[in-house]
Amino acid sequence: MATPDHVSTPAILREGGVFWVTGLAESGKTTVSKILAQQIRSFGIKPILLDGNAVREAIGETRSFDREGRRKMAYTYARISRMLANQGQVVICATISLFHDVHQWNRENIERYYEVFLDVPLEELKKRDSKGVYSEANDEEIVGIGVEPEFPESPDLQIANFSDIDPNAAASRILKECLTGASR
Repeated sequence: MATPDHVSTPAILREGGVFWVTGLAESGKTTVSKILAQQIRSFGIKPILLDGNAVREAIGETRSFDREGRRKMAYTYARISRMLANQGQVVICATISLFHDVHQWNRENIERYYEVFLDVPLEELKKRDSKGVYSEANDEEIVGIGVEPEFPESPDLQIANFSDIDPNAAASRILKECLTGASR
């Protein structure tokens, strides 16, 4: 992709904002977000990647995976993302955070917010399960099994991230849709 000029560059890249990349565990959030960050760097912009698991570890919150613990962390990711975006940073937040109230809060409180839902069927996720998430004994803490997900009701972009879609294509589509404004 060629470097866009400031006239055609969307505000989320020019002035800072949040790409909220969400989906169930193993849907490709981290992989797609890392590639998206590389693509944004090609414009001379240095995005900040906030991966849900890495943020949990950084702030020392590695125990609470029940519904309320997950909701609390989702709001933490949202507030950190907003704080950085308000300082002009482009933030890519890769997080499960499947709560309608969190998505609504983001839309109301983050000025330049772009929500991406990576939609992958549960059976495909179980096949991909590189971390053993879906084979763990404690199913009650797994979003999509024991914790009921609240999938985004109106994401800016929904990508069926399986079958013939690879992570590079998914990241390219996010950036293209954002640059052209074609998603909404």
